[in-house]
Amino acid sequence: MNAPSDRIVLSIATVLLVAGIVFVYSASAEFASVRLGDAERLVVNHTVRVALSLGLMLLLSRVDYHIFEQISRPLLVLSLVLLAFVLVQGTQLKGAVRWLDLAGMSLQPSELAKFALLFHLAVRMSQLDVELWDWKRGLLPLIGWATLVVGAIALQPNLSTAALIFSLVMILLFVGGARLAHLSVIAAIGLVAVALYAVGADYRVQRIATYLGSNSNADDSYQLQQALIGFARGGIVGVGPGQSRQRDLFLPESYGDFIAAIIGEEYGVVGILLLLAAYAAIVVRGIRIAVRAPDTLGYLLAWSVTIAIGFYALVHVAVNCGLLPTTGIPLPLVSYGGSSIVFTASALGVLLNISRQANRTEVPYA
Repeated sequence: MNAPSDRIVLSIATVLLVAGIVFVYSASAEFASVRLGDAERLVVNHTVRVALSLGLMLLLSRVDYHIFEQISRPLLVLSLVLLAFVLVQGTQLKGAVRWLDLAGMSLQPSELAKFALLFHLAVRMSQLDVELWDWKRGLLPLIGWATLVVGAIALQPNLSTAALIFSLVMILLFVGGARLAHLSVIAAIGLVAVALYAVGADYRVQRIATYLGSNSNADDSYQLQQALIGFARGGIVGVGPGQSRQRDLFLPESYGDFIAAIIGEEYGVVGILLLLAAYAAIVVRGIRIAVRAPDTLGYLLAWSVTIAIGFYALVHVAVNCGLLPTTGIPLPLVSYGGSSIVFTASALGVLLNISRQANRTEVPYA
């Protein structure tokens, strides 16, 4: 007997993907018209990716999530190979090498690596014949995999994504039963490494100084200032769909890393609150699916998807509001970018399959 997937998660994800088309068009039309000669160029590309993402989400919602017991390691190895290849043959943009051009398509391997790592850790934790509190046999091998992925991403350089993935790993290990004392030591080492790496390049130091308010260089804080102007113009209810001024070549990355600022300008505080409510609902339902999962693997996979989407959404909005240093973090399911929406929607398909099996068995995880 087929059981339904979580309709709330499916509905919200679909609404975000479709609404993202509207947001991306509004945020990108002026840029695409001036720089590419076609106002609809980017939104057409994005729409194709949304359609692909919806298809993959629905397909994976019907694929037994236990398949990751066989494919999680190959996926992780593949992602590491792609990350290594990026460092050798990747496409450079704004001083960073994060993309691969494959048959005319752009792929960001870090998006695959994020879920490949979390899923493999979930599989390994569900299979361990020792508890995670066993440092040498339980926890250390998992940290080894995480270090490889995080290190490869940091070398691109992409410190923000590396730090976020490291944070997600810490949360997943805690949920999986690792000792807080062990995680505290690992987190302390990670924070020291991030701090040393952050001060190793002038542009990262400038971003931190801008965030702390000690950098008076207007050029370094330009992007954040333009984002805040957008929020200020939006007020409570916004200036209306398609009426943003900041998208008119004032705000760089207005359709990607700073799309929340355009949403805030056009739909106001109300729009941002509704957006956050949508992600909060996914997180709440995701935790519910995890708790009701038929087994440990489903429990950990559900947590992996849930924390990744919730954490990325929160960080994106916080960066756009100036609450965190400026970083290149997309808004899940909404920002322009094929790799992000395709892999995020695919991961949601896995979450939906877990909910389907939980509904069928009616045996909650304990």
